[in-house]
Amino acid sequence: PAPAHFTGRTALRDTLLRTLGAPGPSGSADPADGDPADGDPAGKPPRSSPDSPTSPPLAVLSGMAGVGKSALALHVAHALADRFPDGQLYLNLHGATPGMTPLTAAHALTALLRDLGVEPRRIPEPPDAAAALLRSLLAPTRTLVLLDDVANAAQVRPLLPGGAGCAVLVTSRSPLTALDGARRFPLGPLSADDSAALLRAASGRDEEGLDGSHRLVELTGRLPLALRVVAARLAARRALTPDVLAGQLTATEGRLHHLEYDDLSVRRSLAVAHDALRASHRQADRDAALALGRIGALDLPGYGAPLLARLTGTDVRRAEAALDRLVDVALLEETAYGRYAPHDLVRDFAREIATTTGLTGTPAAPTGTPPGDTATATTPAPASVAELALRWYAATAARAYEALQEPGPERDDRLRATTSQPHSHAADVDAVPPFPTAEDASAWIGRELENIAALARRYAPVDTLSGASPRTTGPRTSAPALADSASPYVLLVVRLLVVHLQRTGRVAELEVLGRVGLAVARRLRDAPAEAYALLDLAGLHFMKGRGNDALALLDPALAIWHRLDHVSCLRRGLNNRGLLLEGLGRYEESGVALRQSLQYARVLNDPLQEAITYSNLGNLYEHTDPRTAIDHHRRSLAIGEEIDDAIVRQSAHCNIGFAHLALGEPDAAVLHFEEALGILDGHRPHWQGESQTRLGLVRALRGRGDAVRAAHECAELLTRAARRGDRYTEGLARHQRGLLLHAAGDTARARHLWTAALTELAGTDSPVVAELTELLASEEQQPQP
Repeated sequence: PAPAHFTGRTALRDTLLRTLGAPGPSGSADPADGDPADGDPAGKPPRSSPDSPTSPPLAVLSGMAGVGKSALALHVAHALADRFPDGQLYLNLHGATPGMTPLTAAHALTALLRDLGVEPRRIPEPPDAAAALLRSLLAPTRTLVLLDDVANAAQVRPLLPGGAGCAVLVTSRSPLTALDGARRFPLGPLSADDSAALLRAASGRDEEGLDGSHRLVELTGRLPLALRVVAARLAARRALTPDVLAGQLTATEGRLHHLEYDDLSVRRSLAVAHDALRASHRQADRDAALALGRIGALDLPGYGAPLLARLTGTDVRRAEAALDRLVDVALLEETAYGRYAPHDLVRDFAREIATTTGLTGTPAAPTGTPPGDTATATTPAPASVAELALRWYAATAARAYEALQEPGPERDDRLRATTSQPHSHAADVDAVPPFPTAEDASAWIGRELENIAALARRYAPVDTLSGASPRTTGPRTSAPALADSASPYVLLVVRLLVVHLQRTGRVAELEVLGRVGLAVARRLRDAPAEAYALLDLAGLHFMKGRGNDALALLDPALAIWHRLDHVSCLRRGLNNRGLLLEGLGRYEESGVALRQSLQYARVLNDPLQEAITYSNLGNLYEHTDPRTAIDHHRRSLAIGEEIDDAIVRQSAHCNIGFAHLALGEPDAAVLHFEEALGILDGHRPHWQGESQTRLGLVRALRGRGDAVRAAHECAELLTRAARRGDRYTEGLARHQRGLLLHAAGDTARARHLWTAALTELAGTDSPVVAELTELLASEEQQPQP
């Protein structure tokens, strides 16, 4: 029968109708029915004629359990009834049916031949002979064959007709990529609106608010099977409201308990694939079952083969094979090349596996499992699975830092062991191969950063993240918080990644990792790690324009380094203190700190830090003597050229540009800002330097009257700042854009931008806040048109 309450999939249904509806030798197609097909550059469906026989059209619908493959296939089959006058054959092969064994080829052939009217005694026993008989009977006909719930390509091949007038529609959790000549149509969850429409139709409820934004839609994962279960519950109990049911789904440990009704069960549908993998004698299958349990215990946004190899105790090759099998049975989705994630309901199922298999071991291995096979290994408790992951992340972060950070005292300091660092860390690092290039290290951080932030949150003591940025997102997770077992590996990961995150302007992630790093360092009473965490959080507050907050964090770090007599760290902290005090207008104190830092740099024979301090001294002189400031910046530039440090050279040119602005020389300033950006173009990302340079360039272009280019540069800065979640820079850029618009006479848009900028700069120490306040007050006093 046709599926009841079929909803959505309109475009895909139409494509399937065109793909499968191509007539055989006895008819002609309507050219309007054409659709791009594999191997057909004209974009028309496959055709056949008596002189040029072709294979029948073959379409494969694939997707996870409960995504609606069978319903769509039946819906399409009924719509194609007129195209296939000789009839339709339906066979459920039970490839993933709870409680059923998949049909063998012999049983499947027997069932189809019986449907065609062949007497049982005339059906050949050899499968090849039975398949030949099936093809000969179907060859002259126009018949649609629907093969539902197929396990693998081998199950399908003997059942394919040979007649060009036939067509075959297959449903399977696997895309059956080994099946030649098929067009594949992967199915995902329904849209939010279609999900709500299915809920209303199947439940008979039409309450106000039961639309695509209702919580039930997302809590069911927009999966048709889960939606039908929820609809059945609502239909059975009229007193049960959608809001109450949504509350039940939210309040329980797992949603799967409420996603069962009568013979409908999301859990049982998912378990079929997992149980088959676990009972298999193939190594890749058993590895896949083990991997799903580890995924449930760890519960991160995404996974790659190197991490899964560490968690399962296998190598990368076996982990890749396991991930491929999980994709093939629709328990994982490959979201990008080499990156995998489960559907939300599969997450719940994987968590159940991690729990029901026990925190200390898995059920007995299947008969015939080789001794010592990894798939029978003891299952760690969730906390120890997280620790395994953190150990791998800490070791790989060390390799990334080595690839990204130039050799020198700062690199040595951050790689130096602190009091809480585990002895095993050095061996862990040795086990991880170095990154070939800095670009490879940066790409790894980009891929894994969401996972690292998710793990870090679990180690956050209560209220640690209360002020964190809301712009960090991730999947719905029930993973346990691990704050009571603070891990020293968190400190290593944070300390080794922060510099790169600062350079690339990842403000939201810095907020999370910085707060967690400080809280864990204090819990472990690791003074050197605490000092670094304080320094790094101070750097974040500086990036956000909160100089006083940064200073309040930096001074305790300096006190720790004084006590520990860490001279190189003390020098770096004094330089930062001078920079902060200069920004706060405390020029005399700034000079003292910077000169102390310069002395330490000379004692340590550290030309890089000497160049940085000269540049900061130049910034200090800019307030009173811009020409002397330029001299200091040129000394910094000379050292940068001598040691071939691109960031020092970029910073020097940028600062010289600001000094020329202070002198009222925008043309000279533009040249230096452009030179600074040119240096960055050939270097790794350095957001702080880039953002300041672009801001200076906008000011210089505006100063010399080049409003068009200034507006373009301002828009580019806004785009780049928004991409990083850098609200401080966004506020500064909106201020400049408002000045450009105001000068052009567009006062309304200028006011709008200034208001937004004031909101973004609220709570910062930027002098721009006072200027914005004055600008807006002045505009309010102007007569309105």
